[in-house]
Amino acid sequence: MTHNDIVQKLWNLCDVLRDDGINYSDYVTELVLLLFIKMVHENTEAGTLKKHPLPEGCRWTDLNSKDGQNLLETYKRILLALSTGKDSQGNQIHNDPLITAVYADAQTRLREPRHLRQMVVALDQIDWFSAQQDGLGDLYEGLMEKNANETKSGAGQYFTPRALINSMVRCLKPQHSEIIQDPAAGTAGFLTAADQYIKEHTDGLADLDAPQQLFQQNKAFVGIELVPGTRRLALMNCLLHGMEGDDEGVVHLGNALGQAGASLAKADVILANPPFGTSKGGDASITRDDLTYKTSNKQLAFLQHIYRNLKPGGRAAVVLPDNVLFEAGVGTDVRHDLMDKCNLHTILRLPTGIFYAQGVKTNVLFFTKGSAADKYQDTGCTENIWIYDLRTNMPSFGKRTPFGEQHLKPFEAVFGDDSNGQSKRQEGEWSFNAEEIAVDTDATEENQNVSDDRLAKSRWRCFSREWIRDTKGDSLDISWLKDKDSVDAANLPEPSVLAGEAMSELVQAMGELDSLMRELGAEEEADGQRVLLKEVMGGVKQ
Repeated sequence: MTHNDIVQKLWNLCDVLRDDGINYSDYVTELVLLLFIKMVHENTEAGTLKKHPLPEGCRWTDLNSKDGQNLLETYKRILLALSTGKDSQGNQIHNDPLITAVYADAQTRLREPRHLRQMVVALDQIDWFSAQQDGLGDLYEGLMEKNANETKSGAGQYFTPRALINSMVRCLKPQHSEIIQDPAAGTAGFLTAADQYIKEHTDGLADLDAPQQLFQQNKAFVGIELVPGTRRLALMNCLLHGMEGDDEGVVHLGNALGQAGASLAKADVILANPPFGTSKGGDASITRDDLTYKTSNKQLAFLQHIYRNLKPGGRAAVVLPDNVLFEAGVGTDVRHDLMDKCNLHTILRLPTGIFYAQGVKTNVLFFTKGSAADKYQDTGCTENIWIYDLRTNMPSFGKRTPFGEQHLKPFEAVFGDDSNGQSKRQEGEWSFNAEEIAVDTDATEENQNVSDDRLAKSRWRCFSREWIRDTKGDSLDISWLKDKDSVDAANLPEPSVLAGEAMSELVQAMGELDSLMRELGAEEEADGQRVLLKEVMGGVKQ
């Protein structure tokens, strides 16, 4: 049984939940409350977990032997005990703050014992040996991804495509003994991917001594998540990857743009995809008084937090929407400050359709605190910015056209092996048919000084800090490839001709609507609209 087969079997259990009146938004939460107990059981049986983290009486073996109303009541009792740490008689059965956080306020909405029994039986029938081969944490994340792709709302708000996460991690190359953070953790995809990358390069941490292993387990990773339900999913995800964190877990509940973010220690690596949009109610959720530039734009606030919270020489990769690249006023100030304090060495322009919010145009900014020569430098740190355009003349990705690792490999190749973006680089990269699109090299400012006509069709270009300042006014909204579907303004008819054509089409459409209304027996309404139109047109004959 393949990883995808198991994920599909888990997702099919949502049909059982639907039969019990549970809606889309609650599917995953309901499913993982039960699934986590089963996965802990499987991890313990396989020896992945040295000790069973759940107290006696609250384990899978306490559930799967029961049936009927007894099963449902036992499950409800288990959820209550895990969330409070006490049994029904008030006796303390566990004092693990992490388990308490995972099951905080947990309760099932299942009403029919037979539906719970169906789910228990289905989970027992899954080939968990095969699931162990990829790791139960990866299986769990596969379910998160499935939910993000299938549901109409919810998970897409906090799920970043796995291919993009892995690519960003490979570029930054997190190392053991580094502090790695995500101030907008979601379900902890970036943190678990960084953990997996480190384990792959340390033989599953076996190459490290005992203190280093303990650091990786408890101190290396820190995230912040504002939404309690999402944090629950994140904590489960981390535990299934063997990441325990401190007493609050790897992912803390709080607001990175408030006190929780202000109190974070400096990080060696930050990976993040901050939420899109502005702060509701003005800047009510942005309560930080240590951010230099006050704004209600959450992305600009998050960006300030991230580059301020890096250690000297620390590196970051952050997903941000286009408006951060060109917004005037505070946006210009923040970009100028970023390029001053950090070496903003690379921007990846992402294609549309890869996030839940369809049509949102996004980018990944890669930067390092300090300059390439001096990590303690705090002014004039950016000299050149390399930009990879993976957006122009690319398909709009979605369920029918999935976005995958293959689309990011060309970018990773030109990014190079240096995690600070200092590999030897050369302009010119023509993947995905970039060179086939005809382009007028004088059409944009970005192409006016290109000596090699081929570079005007390259997806990989370099722009100096001086050019960005003098020509773009510190806007980073830089594009040069010509969209094959765009219309050349130089070939458009005169405005008067365009206006005449538009009016002609409107008149024709209005005549057809008038005929349709009369055929439907609405002559009086049609006559009324004619009179109104005559008044609007100032007496023009109909």
